[in-house]
Amino acid sequence: MLDVYAIPALSDNYIWILRAGDADQVIVVDPGEAAPVQRYLADNNVAVAAYLITHHHGDHVGGLATLQNDHPAAVYGPATEADKIGGIDHRLTGGDRFRIDALAADFEVLDVPGHTLGHIAFVTDGILLAGDALFRGGCGRVFEGSHAQMQASLAQLRTLADDTLVCGGHEYTQKNLAFAAEVEPENADIRDAIDAVDALRAAGKPSLPGRIGEEKKINPFLRWDADAARRAASDRAGRDLDDPADIFGVLRDWKDAS
Repeated sequence: MLDVYAIPALSDNYIWILRAGDADQVIVVDPGEAAPVQRYLADNNVAVAAYLITHHHGDHVGGLATLQNDHPAAVYGPATEADKIGGIDHRLTGGDRFRIDALAADFEVLDVPGHTLGHIAFVTDGILLAGDALFRGGCGRVFEGSHAQMQASLAQLRTLADDTLVCGGHEYTQKNLAFAAEVEPENADIRDAIDAVDALRAAGKPSLPGRIGEEKKINPFLRWDADAARRAASDRAGRDLDDPADIFGVLRDWKDAS
């Protein structure tokens, strides 16, 4: 079994560390900054077995070159964004599978375009390494793709097992849930999540990871087929909406403007 650790970086990013018990090697996911990873490696006396990259944005890859220089290891990342990232040894697309022998960990790659066109996610051992595709209570902005692409990507992630951990790239949960409550003010699951997350943040703890089962109850961007979310999107648009991509698009634009 793999353990996951959220390492705060930059203003609100998380770099994810995967470790198997007290193994002396770890996997580093989306190192947007080198220094927090270097501190973790030194404090825990571990080496890097591999780097996993979900997409090309600087806050997810900014520390990679420095880390590669100081702690060289294989880099796994999106094939279509490899030229923007640099240093990728294993160029991946959806459906690819690979194994990191040092942790006896098997990974499946999912294509999740929308936030960027080449964005990928990694699934292993009940863990979703989502990058900026899916957060707790929210999702990434649609910068390069279309609303339809992003909704299809999230539909794919929604099919994962309910107990799958969602390891997203940012500490956005309180703002995400405030928006979710605006969309569905009567949703008791959202109110419960707000209370739980507020307690975690007040204690100085990360609000992530979440779980897919919870996301299906609280995340408006996974709830295009929930009556309350559909009605809220229709009211916002001033017309009846039935198409999942249209509902998602209205909700995403609403969040962007909030």
